[in-house]
Parts: sequence; structure tokens; C-alpha cells
Amino acid sequence: MNLTVNIGKLKLKNPVMTASGTFGYGEEYSEFVDLNKLGAIVVKGISLKPREGNPSPRICETSCGMLNSIGLQNVGLKEFLKTKLPYVRKYDTKLIVNILGNTLQEYVKLSEALDDAGVDGIELNVSCPNVKKGGIVFGTDKKMLAKLIGKVRSSVKNSTLITKLSPNVSDIKEFARMAEESGSDAISLINTIPGMAIDIKTKKPKIANIIGGLSGPAIKPIAVRMVYESYRAVKIPIIGMGGIMNSEDAVEFMLAGATAVAIGTANFVNPMATLAIIRGMESFMKENGITDFKKLTGGLRC
Repeated sequence: MNLTVNIGKLKLKNPVMTASGTFGYGEEYSEFVDLNKLGAIVVKGISLKPREGNPSPRICETSCGMLNSIGLQNVGLKEFLKTKLPYVRKYDTKLIVNILGNTLQEYVKLSEALDDAGVDGIELNVSCPNVKKGGIVFGTDKKMLAKLIGKVRSSVKNSTLITKLSPNVSDIKEFARMAEESGSDAISLINTIPGMAIDIKTKKPKIANIIGGLSGPAIKPIAVRMVYESYRAVKIPIIGMGGIMNSEDAVEFMLAGATAVAIGTANFVNPMATLAIIRGMESFMKENGITDFKKLTGGLRC
């Protein structure tokens, strides 16, 4: 069986990667997962300067999912390059770094530094507010999204450029097309959906920031639909994510149009979920006489 898939210039040994923010910097899971077996590791979002994140509690369980409001806590670019990157580089797997900023200039500085450092892929987290434009979120304004991708594209020479699209838009197809036209090598979707939960005994929100990002099985039907719509709108590869808990979920995303999948919330339930999903997808291929993972992508019959 041919398990490899291509995301831009990246050739992954299999289509299973981790979702940013759910796998730390890779080292945190290395005790449970042989990182060499993953298609790619996507580390948690990196900003120019370190961020402490939001006050706790920052995570709570919900029906069929979880809410989180971590606040993009991270060690910052300098520390990442010094201590986190060298550790992950010991493994035979592709490394994709999710980046975030509040201005175009911050994104450009981050992408240039990481491209120079030789990371395999850069994933743009466009669900951040542009502080110089009144807090408008990059990923919900098509013109702003195009400008951001264009600026980063001109600064990235070697790394594969991936844009992580926000689900909080009226028509995901338009934003997928905008990402493609602006120079993104691939798109990943979906990011979390805003939600909240209340403790009826204390009458207080269950997370300190009141509103958090909903992930897990609750959002999977929405994510599958958006991957399907995007696949019909663009020619660049799609990394599908949103509630993938097992291999059946992963295959569903690929049939909808995903070239690869990213595992997020499942890592909190089972630290070895990624490996179980890889094994399950291999079994699915054997049972169905499929010799190449690429043949699954867009295989939906309507």
C-alpha cells in the first residue's frame, strides 16, 4: 500500500498529522507516541514574543466536545528556535509551525525566521484580530486575508505555506478560493467554533474567559461539510480537521475532499490516538482493496 500524500512540496509518509494546540511542541507526547510514525507534527501556535495566555479555568468538557480558551499561550519565537525546534528535528517526520500575530508585520517576521530555520511547513492562524484595523479578524475579511497571505507568501521561499481557515464566515468557498488565489499552497480547516458553558450551581461561566473555542465530535458534521465545499472550490490540497476521534472519521474527511487529516481533541482523550487512527486507516484500505491513500480523497459518491 502507498500511504504517502503530498501537501504542496511536502511528501508525508501518511496523511495523519496533529492539530495545532493539541500536541504541545511534540516533546510532551513523545513518551506515548513514536513521533517517527506521524505524517507531520503541527506544533502549537508561535508568536514573536512569549504569551502567558488567559486565566484559568481555560478548558471544560461539553456535550460531545470541549471548550478551550488557552489564549494562545506559547514560548515565543526565540525560545522555540532555541529549545523546541532542535528537539523535534531529531525525529523523521515533517514539522509544521502554526504562527499567529496581531499585525501583518508580525506574521512576516515569524514566517521569514521559520523559513530560514528550515521548517517544513508554516500554517497561518488567521483567527487573530488585526490590532491596527480595529480588531477585525484576519480570517473573516477577504481583502485582509488576501493581503496577509500575499505578504507572507513573498517572504516564504522554501516552506510549504498553509492557511488555517476560520469556520466563522458566511461562505467558506469564497475564503478557500481567496487563499488559493493569494498564494497559499494548501488550506487547513476548520478551526474551533465559539461557544460557552455555564455552571448552573454557581451561575458562573465554566471558563474564565466566558467564551471559548468548541472542538471535538460536536463540530465534525460542520467540518466535513466545509471540507466538501472547499474541495469543490479549489485545486490546492486540504487538511481536514474537527472532531476526528477514530479512523472512520478520518476516512470520512478524506472522502469529502481532504488530502490529509489533523487530530486534535482526540489527543486529550487518548494520547496515542494518532497511531490508532493510522492503523485503522491501513486496515480500512486492506479490507476495501485500496492500494493508494490518494484514491480516497474526494471519493464521495453523490
